[in-house]
Amino acid sequence: MPEHVVLVVSITRWVDDEPQPGIVELEFSDRFGRLWRFHEKQSLVSSEWLDANCIYPRSGDIRCLALSQSQDQDGRLIVKIDTSQPYSVESLEEVSRFEVFASQLLPGA
Repeated sequence: MPEHVVLVVSITRWVDDEPQPGIVELEFSDRFGRLWRFHEKQSLVSSEWLDANCIYPRSGDIRCLALSQSQDQDGRLIVKIDTSQPYSVESLEEVSRFEVFASQLLPGA
C-alpha cells in the first residue's frame, strides 16, 4: 500500500527570485547512480529560508509517495517512489518515478 515518505536531497544552488518565494536547484542520485536535478520552490524542499546569499549545498527533502519495495541482489532494500505526489514535483527531464535505496528516505509526515 502506498505511503508518504521523504526523499533526502542536496540543494545545490539558488536559481531565481521569481516566482516567490524563490526557486532552488536540488539533486539526488537514484539506485543506479544516475544524478537527477530539479528546480523547485524553496519552501517545498527546505524548512530553512533560502536565498541567493546562502552557502550551498544545503540539505533538503522532497515529500513523495512510496509505491513498492524490493531487494537488489546484494540484499539492499529498494523503494520505487513517485515525486509527483503530493506536490507535483518532477525532474528537469519531467520524470517523477524513481528507484532509490531505502536509506535515502525518511518516514513521511
